[in-house]
Amino acid sequence: MRLLHGRPRAALLLSAAVITTAFLTPATAAAAAPDYVALGDSYASGVGTRSYTSESGSCQRSLAAYPSLIKNRIAANLSFVACSGARVSDVTNNQLGALNSGIEFVTLQVGGNDAGFSSVITECAKPAWMSNCDSAINNAQNVINNTLPARLDGLYATVRSRASVAKVVIVGYPRLFNGTDCNAGTWFSSSEMTRLNQTADLLNSKLLSRANAAGFTFVNPTSAYIGHAVCGSPEWINGLSNPISESYHPNTTGQTAYANMVDDHLT
Repeated sequence: MRLLHGRPRAALLLSAAVITTAFLTPATAAAAAPDYVALGDSYASGVGTRSYTSESGSCQRSLAAYPSLIKNRIAANLSFVACSGARVSDVTNNQLGALNSGIEFVTLQVGGNDAGFSSVITECAKPAWMSNCDSAINNAQNVINNTLPARLDGLYATVRSRASVAKVVIVGYPRLFNGTDCNAGTWFSSSEMTRLNQTADLLNSKLLSRANAAGFTFVNPTSAYIGHAVCGSPEWINGLSNPISESYHPNTTGQTAYANMVDDHLT
């Protein structure tokens, strides 16, 4: 009788072990947070939100920036290395050390500084008799058309080689203007605002093209920002601000809008 009773007991113990393993394994897997790297320039670092982490120094990384918001939403391990002022070469030389074959998600937003957007905006904001806005825009468009694509191809290839299995999302730039300049101290004409918006569209078209060629996903914020650019209601992009470095960058609401767009493609 002991042998007969022993078999069911052993079977019960084995079943209990299997059930315990079945319950523990998914919990253990769920506890493994994804690894996420955020690369790019001031739009990615969060300039415009007016609050930056002390460790980031002049890179001005913000807890209100979309990479930080996404990190919290998807419970990720974030390597946040985006830096204000970064060009493609800066990302290549200074930010890619965060990548490796185990990274699951990468966001990358760069190209605006290569086109000299900051200096173009500064030039076009001056009164007409002081500025050469058309020339500045022409130069930016020339860089976007003829120089930037090859730079992006090189950067994207390096990102893929270092983060071989990552989902990579390339993030674009919004139009800055709704057609109205309501800021005291700037003198954007209607035609200048139109051309500046067209330049943002041109930049996005090149980012999309090179992202597609690399097999990456592109997020275009243009539609979401319509009605919410400088002087919009509500305004998601700062107009002329103090300090001036906050100008023409997404505010906290604008960064939340970016997070809403980007995290859909990560999750």
